[in-house]
Amino acid sequence: MKILNKIVLAAMVGASMGVFSTSAMAEASDGRIVYAPKEAIDLTLKKIEAALASATTGGDAEVIASLTKEASDMSKEINANDKVDIARSRANVVLKNARNAAKAGNIPEAEQLLRKALQDFTALKGLL
Repeated sequence: MKILNKIVLAAMVGASMGVFSTSAMAEASDGRIVYAPKEAIDLTLKKIEAALASATTGGDAEVIASLTKEASDMSKEINANDKVDIARSRANVVLKNARNAAKAGNIPEAEQLLRKALQDFTALKGLL
């Protein structure tokens, strides 16, 4: 009886290992979209341009702040190397300052900071 229990347990463990591959489950359950560095930079630039367009046309401060937050979140997808990551981090500080300026209702300052962020993120392409 003891031997039968060990055999059944070993068979169940073996079957479960064969059915559930850990590498396949990790990729399927993650659900994230992985962008190439250049593509992530382009998507971030589009978000910054949308925020800048809203700021130049006299958009609402909350809209500008939310668009800037989306650009900041998108910038986290830029993953190339250490040089690019350091430059991205510095450019992201400018985005955060633009968001804070927009939240405070200082649209001209937010617009100026968004222009600076646009230049900084465009310069990231040269580091790839």
